[in-house]
Amino acid sequence: MSSSSAASYRAVLQVPLAGRTFGAALVGRLSYGVVPLSLILAFTQATGSYGTAGGAMALFGLTSSLLSPIRARLIDRHGIRRVLPAMAVAYALSLTLIAVLTWRPGASGAVLWPLAGVAGALTPPLGPIMRTLWRDLLPEGPLLHRAYSLDTVAEELLYVTGPLIAGLVTGLAQPALGVVISAALVTAGSLALVTSPATRSRQVVGGPSVRGRAGALAGLGRPVLVTAGVGMCLGSLGLLMVAFAERHGQIAAVAWVEAALAAGSAVGGLAYGAVSWRLGLERRLPLLAAALGVCLVAAGFAPNLVVLSLLVGVAGLFLAPALTTAYLLADQSATADSRTQAGAWVNTAFNTGNSMGAASAGVLVGQLSLVACFATGALPALLGALAGLGRSRASAGTPSPSDASGATARS
Repeated sequence: MSSSSAASYRAVLQVPLAGRTFGAALVGRLSYGVVPLSLILAFTQATGSYGTAGGAMALFGLTSSLLSPIRARLIDRHGIRRVLPAMAVAYALSLTLIAVLTWRPGASGAVLWPLAGVAGALTPPLGPIMRTLWRDLLPEGPLLHRAYSLDTVAEELLYVTGPLIAGLVTGLAQPALGVVISAALVTAGSLALVTSPATRSRQVVGGPSVRGRAGALAGLGRPVLVTAGVGMCLGSLGLLMVAFAERHGQIAAVAWVEAALAAGSAVGGLAYGAVSWRLGLERRLPLLAAALGVCLVAAGFAPNLVVLSLLVGVAGLFLAPALTTAYLLADQSATADSRTQAGAWVNTAFNTGNSMGAASAGVLVGQLSLVACFATGALPALLGALAGLGRSRASAGTPSPSDASGATARS
C-alpha cells in the first residue's frame, strides 16, 4: 500500500457539487438514525405493550430491508428526480400518521402494525443513491475510494447520533415528536438532493432486460455473502455485549463498549480511505471480514469490560473498511443501469444478517458459555471470508479491473 496526499478527504468534498449533494443526503439519512428508537418508544407508550411494539418494529424493519432492492430498482429504472420525491413524501406521510396515532395512549396494534409495514416499504434508499452519485461525480481511483470511506464512516456516525437525538426529544417532549422529526429530515434531505445538479446528470439508461439484470447481479455474490456474515456478527455482538455487562454487574457500562465499536469503526474507515491499496477488492474483502471475526473470538476471552471495550474497538477498525469494500465491489460488479440496486443488495444483506445474528445470539445465550457464544457469533464472518477467499482464488486467472493495473484498486 502507499499513501496518497493528492486524493484527500478535503479533495473529495471540493469536487464540484460533491459537498452540496453529500450534505443533502446526510440530512435525509439522519432520519434513519432517529426513527428506530423513536418508533419503538412511541409504539410502546401508545399501546402499553412491548410485544405489540416489537411486532410493529419487526414489520417496519423487514419491509424496509427486504424491499430495498426493489425500491432501488425503481430509482435505476425511472431516475432519481422522478421517483425519490414521491417515495420520500409517501414515507414521511406514513411516519406522520404513525406519530398522530401514537401521540396519546390507546392506539391499536391492529392499526399500527400495517402502518409500520407500509412505512418500511416506502423507505427511500438514500444510502445507495448517494453511493451511485459518488460514482458519477468522481473518477475511478483513490478519490472515489476515499469518498466511499467517508460515506460509510458518516453513515456509522449518523446511527450513533440519531438515537441520542431521539432520546433527547423523548426526554423533553415525547417519542412521537421524534417520529415527526424523522419525517421532516427525510423530506428535507430528499428534496434538497433532487435539486442538486448532480442528480440531473444521472441519466435513466432505460429498463434493463432480464439478461441485463441477471448480468448485473451475477457479480454480487461475494460482497452480499461476506456482508451478510459481517451483519450476523454485529447482530450477535450487540446482544452479547449486554449479556457480558450484565454478568459482570455493570449493565450501564455497555454504552462504553458500543462507543468503542463506533469509534473503532470511524477511525478504521478514515484510515482505510487514506491509503491507496495494491491488493484488489476481491481479496481485500474476505481478509477484512476474517480480521473482524478473529477479534470477536478474542473478545469472548476478555476478563472484564475494559478489555472487552478495547477488543471490540479493535474489531471496529475492520467494520467500516469491510462495508466500504463491499460497496465498492458491488459498484464494480454493476452495470450503469443497476448501480443503485447493487448497493441496496449489500444493505439488505447486512441488515438481514444483523437481525439473524441478534436472533441466534438470543437463543445461544444461557445455553453456552459466553466464550462459546462469542466464537459462534464470529463464525458467519469467518465462513464468509473463507468462501470469499475461495472465490478469489478460483477467479485469480481472470484479472478484474481492480487487479489489472497492479497498482491502485478500482474504488
